[in-house]
Amino acid sequence: MIKVFFIADTHFNHKKIIEYENRPFQDIEEMNNKMIENWNSVVGRMDKVFMLGDFGFYDTSRLLDKLKGFKILVMGNHDRRKSVKHWFESGFTEVSKYPILYNNWLLSHEPVGTTIYKNIYGHLHSKGWNNEYRFCVSAEKINYTPINIEEIEKYFKEFEL
Repeated sequence: MIKVFFIADTHFNHKKIIEYENRPFQDIEEMNNKMIENWNSVVGRMDKVFMLGDFGFYDTSRLLDKLKGFKILVMGNHDRRKSVKHWFESGFTEVSKYPILYNNWLLSHEPVGTTIYKNIYGHLHSKGWNNEYRFCVSAEKINYTPINIEEIEKYFKEFEL
Protein backbone atom coordinates (compact mmCIF):
# COMPACT_ATOMS: atom_id res chain seq x y z
CA MET A 1 0.00 0.00 0.00
CA ILE A 2 1.29 3.43 -0.93
CA LYS A 3 1.75 5.77 2.02
CA VAL A 4 1.66 9.57 2.00
CA PHE A 5 4.05 11.78 3.98
CA PHE A 6 4.68 15.49 4.57
CA ILE A 7 7.70 17.55 5.52
CA ALA A 8 8.86 21.15 5.06
CA ASP A 9 11.94 23.27 5.63
CA THR A 10 14.62 20.60 5.40
CA HIS A 11 17.07 23.26 4.22
CA PHE A 12 19.55 20.65 2.95
CA ASN A 13 23.06 22.12 2.52
CA HIS A 14 22.16 25.25 4.53
CA LYS A 15 24.86 25.71 7.15
CA LYS A 16 23.29 28.70 8.93
CA ILE A 17 19.96 26.93 9.58
CA ILE A 18 21.75 24.82 12.19
CA GLU A 19 22.45 27.99 14.16
CA TYR A 20 19.19 29.84 13.33
CA GLU A 21 17.01 26.95 14.49
CA ASN A 22 19.38 25.44 17.03
CA ARG A 23 19.34 22.16 15.14
CA PRO A 24 21.11 19.30 16.93
CA PHE A 25 23.81 18.81 14.28
CA GLN A 26 27.51 19.69 14.20
CA ASP A 27 27.59 20.53 10.47
CA ILE A 28 25.63 20.26 7.23
CA GLU A 29 27.07 16.84 6.41
CA GLU A 30 25.72 15.40 9.67
CA MET A 31 22.40 17.22 9.19
CA ASN A 32 21.97 16.06 5.59
CA ASN A 33 22.91 12.48 6.39
CA LYS A 34 20.58 12.27 9.39
CA MET A 35 17.63 13.71 7.49
CA ILE A 36 18.24 11.33 4.57
CA GLU A 37 18.44 8.42 7.02
CA ASN A 38 15.24 9.56 8.79
CA TRP A 39 13.42 10.04 5.49
CA ASN A 40 14.36 6.63 4.14
CA SER A 41 13.53 4.91 7.45
CA VAL A 42 9.82 5.74 6.99
CA VAL A 43 9.32 6.37 3.26
CA GLY A 44 9.18 3.47 0.82
CA ARG A 45 10.21 3.48 -2.82
CA MET A 46 6.60 3.85 -4.04
CA ASP A 47 5.36 6.24 -1.34
CA LYS A 48 4.46 9.87 -1.93
CA VAL A 49 6.13 12.73 -0.06
CA PHE A 50 4.83 16.29 -0.14
CA MET A 51 7.77 18.64 0.45
CA LEU A 52 6.10 21.87 1.53
CA GLY A 53 8.91 24.19 0.63
CA ASP A 54 12.48 25.16 1.34
CA PHE A 55 13.98 21.85 0.34
CA GLY A 56 17.61 22.91 0.16
CA PHE A 57 20.33 25.27 -0.93
CA TYR A 58 22.97 25.03 -3.66
CA ASP A 59 23.10 21.76 -5.61
CA THR A 60 20.56 19.35 -4.14
CA SER A 61 20.13 17.03 -7.14
CA ARG A 62 22.38 14.36 -5.65
CA LEU A 63 20.42 14.54 -2.40
CA LEU A 64 17.09 14.01 -4.14
CA ASP A 65 18.43 10.83 -5.71
CA LYS A 66 19.14 9.46 -2.23
CA LEU A 67 15.58 10.04 -0.96
CA LYS A 68 12.96 7.34 -1.43
CA GLY A 69 9.51 7.95 -2.82
CA PHE A 70 7.82 10.19 -5.33
CA LYS A 71 8.60 13.72 -4.23
CA ILE A 72 6.15 16.58 -4.78
CA LEU A 73 7.37 20.12 -4.15
CA VAL A 74 5.17 23.02 -3.14
CA MET A 75 7.75 25.74 -3.60
CA GLY A 76 8.78 27.79 -0.60
CA ASN A 77 10.35 31.23 -0.48
CA HIS A 78 13.89 29.84 -0.85
CA ASP A 79 12.89 27.37 -3.60
CA ARG A 80 11.55 30.25 -5.71
CA ARG A 81 15.11 31.40 -6.30
CA LYS A 82 15.23 28.60 -8.88
CA SER A 83 12.79 27.73 -11.64
CA VAL A 84 10.11 25.06 -11.71
CA LYS A 85 12.16 23.45 -14.50
CA HIS A 86 15.21 23.29 -12.22
CA TRP A 87 13.26 21.40 -9.54
CA PHE A 88 11.82 18.95 -12.08
CA GLU A 89 15.29 18.30 -13.47
CA SER A 90 16.61 17.84 -9.93
CA GLY A 91 14.21 14.95 -9.33
CA PHE A 92 10.85 16.17 -8.08
CA THR A 93 7.92 14.33 -9.68
CA GLU A 94 5.61 17.33 -9.41
CA VAL A 95 6.31 21.00 -8.64
CA SER A 96 3.89 23.81 -7.80
CA LYS A 97 4.59 27.48 -7.21
CA TYR A 98 1.29 27.74 -5.37
CA PRO A 99 -0.58 25.93 -2.59
CA ILE A 100 -2.41 22.80 -3.70
CA LEU A 101 -5.47 20.90 -2.51
CA TYR A 102 -5.01 17.30 -1.47
CA ASN A 103 -7.77 15.26 0.21
CA ASN A 104 -9.57 18.49 1.14
CA TRP A 105 -6.44 19.82 2.82
CA LEU A 106 -4.65 22.94 1.68
CA LEU A 107 -0.93 22.22 1.36
CA SER A 108 1.19 25.36 1.45
CA HIS A 109 4.60 26.60 2.41
CA GLU A 110 3.41 29.54 4.50
CA PRO A 111 0.38 29.16 6.79
CA VAL A 112 -2.75 30.54 5.13
CA GLY A 113 -5.45 32.71 6.63
CA THR A 114 -9.06 31.72 7.03
CA THR A 115 -10.06 28.85 4.75
CA ILE A 116 -12.63 26.08 4.69
CA TYR A 117 -9.77 23.59 4.40
CA LYS A 118 -7.40 22.28 7.03
CA ASN A 119 -3.96 23.73 6.29
CA ILE A 120 -0.75 21.68 6.36
CA TYR A 121 2.17 24.06 6.13
CA GLY A 122 5.80 24.82 6.97
CA HIS A 123 7.87 28.03 6.84
CA LEU A 124 7.72 28.88 10.55
CA HIS A 125 10.17 26.18 11.64
CA SER A 126 10.21 25.76 15.42
CA LYS A 127 7.75 28.67 15.81
CA GLY A 128 5.02 26.81 13.89
CA TRP A 129 1.86 25.89 15.73
CA ASN A 130 -0.88 23.33 15.43
CA ASN A 131 -4.56 23.85 16.12
CA GLU A 132 -7.89 22.55 14.81
CA TYR A 133 -7.25 24.28 11.45
CA ARG A 134 -3.49 24.01 10.92
CA PHE A 135 -0.67 21.52 11.22
CA CYS A 136 3.00 22.53 10.89
CA VAL A 137 5.34 20.03 9.23
CA SER A 138 8.54 22.06 9.46
CA ALA A 139 11.43 19.64 10.00
CA GLU A 140 12.06 20.91 13.53
CA LYS A 141 8.45 20.18 14.55
CA ILE A 142 8.47 16.56 13.31
CA ASN A 143 11.89 15.36 14.43
CA TYR A 144 13.49 15.88 10.99
CA THR A 145 11.44 12.94 9.65
CA PRO A 146 8.53 13.00 7.17
CA ILE A 147 5.23 12.55 8.99
CA ASN A 148 2.63 10.05 7.79
CA ILE A 149 -0.76 11.35 6.70
CA GLU A 150 -2.39 9.03 9.24
CA GLU A 151 -0.74 10.87 12.13
CA ILE A 152 -2.06 14.20 10.86
CA GLU A 153 -5.54 12.74 10.34
CA LYS A 154 -5.45 11.41 13.92
CA TYR A 155 -4.45 14.86 15.21
CA PHE A 156 -7.33 16.61 13.39
CA LYS A 157 -9.87 13.96 14.54
CA GLU A 158 -9.24 15.05 18.14
CA PHE A 159 -11.07 18.29 17.35
CA GLU A 160 -14.16 16.66 15.83
CA LEU A 161 -17.32 16.41 17.90
